[in-house]
Amino acid sequence: MEQQTYSPDAKIVIIGAGVVGAALADELTQRGARNVTVVDQGPLYQTGGSSSHAPGFVFQINPSKAMSELAQRTLNKLDELNPGGDDDWVLKRVGGIELAYTDDQLRELKRRHGFAQAWGVESKLIDAQGVCNLWSGINTEDLVGALHTPTDAVVHSVRAVEAQATRAIEHGATFHGHTQVIDLVVEDGAVVGVKVVDALTGDHERVIEADFVVAAGGIWGPTIGKWLGKNLPMQPIEHGMGFSHDLDEFQDAVNDEACNYPIVRHQGAGLYFRQQGKTLAVGAYEHRPLEVRQDEIASPNAAHTSGRQPAIHDFTYQDYAPTWEEIQRVYPSAGKAGLDEERSFNGLFSFTPDGGPLLGPSNTIRGMWLAQAVWVTASAGVAQVVADWMTTGNPGIDTSELDIARFDTQLLSPEFARQKGLESYDEVYDIRHPRAASAKLRRLRTSPFYFHQKLAGAHFVEANGWERPLWLDENRRLLEEADLAFPKIPMWDTSEFSPIAVAEAWATRNRVAMYDMTSLTRYRVEGPDATALLERLTTNKVSKAPGSVTYSLMLDATGGILSDITVTRVTENEYMIGANNHRDLIHLKNNVRPGEHVTITDISPGTCCIGLWGPHARDVLSKLTDDDISHEGFGYFKAKQIYVAAVPVLALRVSYVGELGWELYATADHGARLWEEIDAAGREYGLIIGGRLAFNALRLEKGYRSYGADITREHRPDQAGLGFAVSKVKTDYLGHDALATPPQTQRRMVSLTSAFPFGSPNPGSPVRNHAGETIGYTASSDFGYTVGKTITYAWLEPEYTEPGAQVVIQHFDRSVPAEVAMDPLYDPEGSKIRR
Repeated sequence: MEQQTYSPDAKIVIIGAGVVGAALADELTQRGARNVTVVDQGPLYQTGGSSSHAPGFVFQINPSKAMSELAQRTLNKLDELNPGGDDDWVLKRVGGIELAYTDDQLRELKRRHGFAQAWGVESKLIDAQGVCNLWSGINTEDLVGALHTPTDAVVHSVRAVEAQATRAIEHGATFHGHTQVIDLVVEDGAVVGVKVVDALTGDHERVIEADFVVAAGGIWGPTIGKWLGKNLPMQPIEHGMGFSHDLDEFQDAVNDEACNYPIVRHQGAGLYFRQQGKTLAVGAYEHRPLEVRQDEIASPNAAHTSGRQPAIHDFTYQDYAPTWEEIQRVYPSAGKAGLDEERSFNGLFSFTPDGGPLLGPSNTIRGMWLAQAVWVTASAGVAQVVADWMTTGNPGIDTSELDIARFDTQLLSPEFARQKGLESYDEVYDIRHPRAASAKLRRLRTSPFYFHQKLAGAHFVEANGWERPLWLDENRRLLEEADLAFPKIPMWDTSEFSPIAVAEAWATRNRVAMYDMTSLTRYRVEGPDATALLERLTTNKVSKAPGSVTYSLMLDATGGILSDITVTRVTENEYMIGANNHRDLIHLKNNVRPGEHVTITDISPGTCCIGLWGPHARDVLSKLTDDDISHEGFGYFKAKQIYVAAVPVLALRVSYVGELGWELYATADHGARLWEEIDAAGREYGLIIGGRLAFNALRLEKGYRSYGADITREHRPDQAGLGFAVSKVKTDYLGHDALATPPQTQRRMVSLTSAFPFGSPNPGSPVRNHAGETIGYTASSDFGYTVGKTITYAWLEPEYTEPGAQVVIQHFDRSVPAEVAMDPLYDPEGSKIRR
C-alpha cells in the first residue's frame, strides 16, 4: 500500500490534544507544515485524557535504547519551553532515586546503572547516606543501596500541553476543543477527512478535510482502531494514585504542584512517589490489573456534566492497601499524615503487549498515522520522531520497538490486546531477564512438530505467537555421554536456561540435529513484476537463475538496515522471502507501484520448516530422497524442489549454525510425516532435536547477525559487518545513494571474546576502554560452546574495532576484560558448510 506523499501544504488533522497531540502539532509546524488542525473531545488544554492526571515522572533509564532516547529528547525539548518559575514551571530536573531493599533489587539497579552509562544518562549508585542527603525523610534502615539519576525530571503535563500547543498556534496550527471525532472519511483506501460533532451535544456533524490524519487519542485508541478496520494492541488499565494529607515537611510549598525533592521509585514494591504541593503522591503498580472497556470511559457530555475527567475512575482502596502499607514503612511521615481517600483516584493509562508505543503509518488506510500508547515520559520525543517520519520518511531512530507494524495482524484479536496489555501492566516494575517469556495466551501458534517436541521434554518460550523450544530434556543424557561440562553460572543467568543447550550445540557440531524453524517468517512474492520489485528493495542482485538463494538487506532511504532477508528464486516469476517480521511484509507491499502485477502472500501459517544441520546431515537426508543432494549436485546457497520420504519439499542449502545442512520447507499437512521420517532416519547417526539456546550460541560462533537484537535502521551495512551483502555493481535500489553520505553513528559492530566467569553480558551493557570511558554497548551475547569463550557482539567507536583491541565489558558492578576478535570465530573458511 503506497503511502501518501507529504507536502508543507498538506492538510493534517491530529486526533487528540493531549501531551502527544500538542507536541506533534508543535513539531510539524516547526518543520514548515502550514495546515495543522488538532481536535479533542475535551476542553483545552486539560482535555480529560491521561495527560490531564499523569504524575509526570520522566525516568530516562530503560533497557531499550530507543525508549531511553525518547525520554531524553522529551526532557531536552521541555527544557526549552520551561519558564522556570515556581508558579508556571513545565518541568523540574529534580532528579530520580531508585531504592533497593534486597540484594536482588540492588543487582537490578546495577544493571540499570549500566544501561544509563550505555545510553548517555548521568547516574550514580549511592548508599543509604547518599539517599538521606537527597531526601532525609526516606527510611533507610534496611536499604542496601540506591541509584541516583540527577537529570531525571517531573513534568507538569497540562502545562507541557499548553506550552507546546501555544507555540504550535503561533506557527499557524488550529486547536478545537469539545470536538469529537466519530469516524474517518475514507475514499479509495485513503483518508480524506474526519467526521466530527459537538462533543457536548452530539450535534453539528461536519467533515474536516485531511490529507493526513494522526491518531493521538490515548486511552480511546481501541475505538480509533475500529475505524482503521483492525484491533489496536493496547488496553486501558486503571492505576491507583493515592495522596496523603498535608505533611509537616512540605508546609513551605508555594502551591499544590510544588515538587522540590527527587522523584522516587521502589521497584521491589511496585510503587513510586513524589512531593506534590504539601502532600505525598504515591502511585501503585502492585495491585491487580484493572482493565477498562471503551464503554466504561465517560462520554464527553457525561464528563462535562459530572465535572470529572474521563480518565479518572473511583479509588479502590482494597487494591491500593498493600501500597499504602509499604509507603508508611518507606516514608513514615505519610503514615502520620494519613491517606486522603477523597483526593485519591484510579487513573487510566494505556498498555501494549510489549510496553512500547504504537507509532508509524497505518497499514490499512493511506494517509493515516498513529502516535498511540505514549506516556508523558516519551511524549515530545515521540512527536519529533513521528514528525520527521511523516515529513521526510526518516524517523531518525530505530523503530523496531516502536512501529505498529511490528505486530503481526494475525495476532491482533481483542483478547490478545487485553491479556497481553494486562500482563504488561503487571510487569511494569518487575525485574525481568532478557530471556523472560510471556505467560499469557500461550499456544496461539504451534508448528506440526509441537507435540513431538513436547514429548521430548521441550521447554517452550513464545515469539510472535509461536511456541519455540529453548531446549529439550531428552538431550540431558548427552551431557554425560559426551562428558560435557559447563561452568556454574549465577542465579540471574539461569532464567530460561539449561546446560542441556551445551549438549545440543555439541551434537549439532559433531553429529546431526534437527531444529524447528517454522516460526521463521516466510512470504511468497510472485507475478511478472516480482523481480522488478525485489531488485528495487534489495542490496544484492536477487534475479539469478531459478534455484538460487541470495542473502540480502533491505534499506530505508537513509541507507539504514530495515531488514536482512534470504531471497529464493523458485521459478521465473516466483520468489520465497525468508524475512524477520511483519514490518517486512508491509515494506514490500508499500513499494508495489501502481499498475505492477505482484502478489505478496504470507505463507508462514500454512507451511513448516525443519533445519537439518550437522556433519551427518547429508547421510540422514540421502536415506529419504532419490534426488541428487551431493555438493556437486546441490551446492551451497541453492534451492531445489525435492521429495523427502514422499513429502514434496522446497530444500534450501543454507545454514544459520555454520554446519552442513538444509532448511526443508513443506506444507503444514505434510509436517508430521516429514519430522517422523527424518527423526527415524537420523537415529543411527545420533540425531537430536535442538532448541533456540543452542541455535543462538552457534550462530554467534559463526558471526551471524540477528535483526533487532544486533542491527537496526540506525546502522549501515558496512558498520554492521554486512558489506558482503551489498552488490558492488548494483545501484538502482532504495537507500543506495545514501550509502555515500555520513552515517548516523560512527560505531561499528565487532565480536568480543572473553573468559566471562559468570554468565554473559546483558544487552545494553556498557563497554569501556582502559581509561574508563564508555566507548559503546553490547548486543547479543552467549557462551560459545565450541570455541570455549563467551562471545559478545558490541557496537564500538571505530578506533577500538581492530582485532586484538582490548576493552572492558561492564556486567552489573563487575568489569570483565574482552578482546576484539576476527569474525567468524568458527570455521572462518566456511569449509564445514560447503562440503
